[in-house]
Amino acid sequence: MDVNPRMIRTCSILGQRGSVGVAMLDLARRDERIIALVADVGSPSGLDRLSAELPAQFMNVGIAEQNMIGVAAGLAAGGHIPFAFTLANFAAMRACEQVRHFMGYMKENVKLVGFGGGFAMGMFGNTHYGVEDIGALRSIEHLVMLSPADGLSAAKAVESAANIDAPVYIRLTGLINTPIVYAEDYDFKIGKAFRLKEGKDVAVISAGVVTANALKAAEILEKDHGVSATVIDMSTLKPIDEDMMREIGGVGLIATVEEHNIIGGLGSAVSEYLAARDDPMPILRIGVTGGYLPAGDYAYKIEQYGLDPASIANKIMAKYGSA
Repeated sequence: MDVNPRMIRTCSILGQRGSVGVAMLDLARRDERIIALVADVGSPSGLDRLSAELPAQFMNVGIAEQNMIGVAAGLAAGGHIPFAFTLANFAAMRACEQVRHFMGYMKENVKLVGFGGGFAMGMFGNTHYGVEDIGALRSIEHLVMLSPADGLSAAKAVESAANIDAPVYIRLTGLINTPIVYAEDYDFKIGKAFRLKEGKDVAVISAGVVTANALKAAEILEKDHGVSATVIDMSTLKPIDEDMMREIGGVGLIATVEEHNIIGGLGSAVSEYLAARDDPMPILRIGVTGGYLPAGDYAYKIEQYGLDPASIANKIMAKYGSA
């Protein structure tokens, strides 16, 4: 992947879906084993150019997510590298049984891309929000789970997934004009978290595009409260980077930030790790809680659930100050 400042800006403008579409076209041009499958969401998946240029490597199965996973598994068994695209909530819940059987139990080399994770579907409402997908799929054996932080990392996640022989779920979040978290090229590695900011008082662990909000919250903590925060991009949700978890020991508080229900997601994964330690640390899980609230556009939903930078900083201070 030729990463340069212009490419990084383009990925930001396109958002994660558009960036993945560009990466998929590049991968398919170089490897005829790459097959893109969609459940009647070709254009929303960012795959218009791929379907037009390489129609033999594109398949629309219709609104049939369960069948799509079965078709993808058959292609994988035949030596192809299938990427199956649909909305995150449909990928995780409508096709959960097929993901378990074909990707977990049979370990077929299927890459499932769930876009619209979190609140990206805006006014489509609660039926289309993807806020339980990680929790629904995380317990499935052998399934690798990725949640990239910006457009560049989304493209890198797809490329990395194509290069491993394992079932992978890639969770895409955010809209177009995604904030840039990685302003220069970096080495994306599956299973490796990335330290974005160094601090000594608290550690903020995030995944998805709200990582940019976590970084801004860290700036607020330092500027307004004199609290120094480490910020970590946990782009691989499973397997969690235990080496990084060991490195951040000794802070006064660990806070997780995610555009997902606080049950079953990143916060649960970090809590499970900490609970097994001999010296468990205080943890604050910041995410979706409070039930299915009224629909709204993306920015409204982020503020509604307290995932904007100011709310994140306030929640951390309330917990850290009482610790």
